[in-house]
Amino acid sequence: MSQNKESRRKFLKGAAVATAATVAAPAVVQAQGPISMRWQSTWPSKDIFHEFALDYAKKVNDMTGGDLKIEVLPAGAVVPAFGLLEAVSKGTLDGGHGVLVYHYGKQTALALWGSGPGYAMDANMLLAWHKYGGGKELLAKLYASIGANVVSFPYGPMPTQPLGWFKKPITKVDDLKGLKFRTVGISIDVFQGMGAAVNALPGGEIVSAMDRGLLDAAEFNNASSDRLLGFADVSKVCMLQSYHQNAEQFEIMFNKDKYNALPEKMRAIIANAVEAASQDMQWKAIDRYSKDYVELQTKDKVKFYKTPDPILKRQLEIYDEVVTKKAADNPLFKEIVQSQLAFAKRATQWEQDTVVSRKMAFDHYFGPTAKPVKL
Repeated sequence: MSQNKESRRKFLKGAAVATAATVAAPAVVQAQGPISMRWQSTWPSKDIFHEFALDYAKKVNDMTGGDLKIEVLPAGAVVPAFGLLEAVSKGTLDGGHGVLVYHYGKQTALALWGSGPGYAMDANMLLAWHKYGGGKELLAKLYASIGANVVSFPYGPMPTQPLGWFKKPITKVDDLKGLKFRTVGISIDVFQGMGAAVNALPGGEIVSAMDRGLLDAAEFNNASSDRLLGFADVSKVCMLQSYHQNAEQFEIMFNKDKYNALPEKMRAIIANAVEAASQDMQWKAIDRYSKDYVELQTKDKVKFYKTPDPILKRQLEIYDEVVTKKAADNPLFKEIVQSQLAFAKRATQWEQDTVVSRKMAFDHYFGPTAKPVKL
């Protein structure tokens, strides 16, 4: 027998043994159940913000086919709203939904994702800086600097927030002096610079504080949240337009160990669900905020006033003073501001040159002298 025939016979015999072994002892597949995550938002259950958190969780749950199940509890269910970062970092919670400015007490630079004028950017442009202009890397560096064991996804750009709810219209900067006022983040320093006595409270505690006289005035966010939380029950005056939170967005946060343990495919779904939820949140906000803006005026008899330009100008001046001081004491703060300024200079110049003002079109169709469209 030739050597080639002998080798072929040994190979075939080995293959037959292997096949028989495979038939005799089929592979045992261990079935794994779905991965469950317990989250908390920083919002009361009745707030539209908590609804946004539920929207994101549903997108992930649906896209993973139930392989990952995120349960979202409202603020205070496990920890207070301002305790979310610590709870997620320690693993007390697997994740959460909130805003970066709520972590201001841990590291002031975190408020740069939300507090202030955004250097003429809106919240969507600031998110563009975050994803493509270096913000993502800076945020990871910032969290690492305070030992936060989290993975963060800023998303959901918010429209410009009102100056706030007051007992009477604010007509000049001096009207803010001495007012017991609620705000958060770097806005604390801005309103203190304008003479207010500031108290930082979570959203769910504001109305009761105003009702008890602990606050004279407060800002929160938008027509829907403000209406659902009951601001119209304690005030009938709301001042629209402000630079104190012109470019804020939400934050989706995971415990880093829990997140890193997920399969790569699941992490990809999470990241893409963030962007899908971000856009969906904007569409829902336009629909709901505009409806509640009408309801606040017609049903709740709230009077809205535009914040006077001198107040807006003073906000910008004080913000620059505050940022200059904080940058001198905090190298990371300075690095983030420099990065935002560089991106904003390019992006806002493009926007100002390119995007047509919609004011003329609004006046044409809906202004005092507008003529009905004939169809």
